[in-house]
Amino acid sequence: MAKKPIYPLAEVLQVKRRRVEMAEKVLKEKQELLAKEEKILQERKAARDKVKQHQSDKLAQLRYELDHESHTDKIQQMRAYLKVVKEKLAQEEKKVSDQQQQVNIAQKNVDAARLELQKKRLEVDKLETHQKDWLQEWKKEEEILLGREQDELGSVIFNIKSRS
Repeated sequence: MAKKPIYPLAEVLQVKRRRVEMAEKVLKEKQELLAKEEKILQERKAARDKVKQHQSDKLAQLRYELDHESHTDKIQQMRAYLKVVKEKLAQEEKKVSDQQQQVNIAQKNVDAARLELQKKRLEVDKLETHQKDWLQEWKKEEEILLGREQDELGSVIFNIKSRS
């Protein structure tokens, strides 16, 4: 009976498979981080939109007061408050912009991790293809050796029978 073949690059293949698993874990972590950053971005946009709405409400209130000729003190207060709201809106816009940069960085990290995973999978696929080819070659060699052994056995039996 033929012995079971031992693929010479089996250890290398195992290492490459582990690297693929690690790359999959890294990709999953990067995707989770991206989702977290996007959630934060949505929260920041909601806060900004709330401030924008507040600003537009106060502008409408100021216009109403101007149309109805209210006191100058009240109008001055409203204008001063609108300046404060405008500064707050600028701060919120900056937060949204900064968070968008974080999301972009996280997306680039996900893309890089995805490329790395593809490379590692390709390496494993190449080794697995090589292993299949090697196994076929090994089987052919085993058949040749088995055929030679049977030929030798046949000649020995023939020689023994012809001597008797």
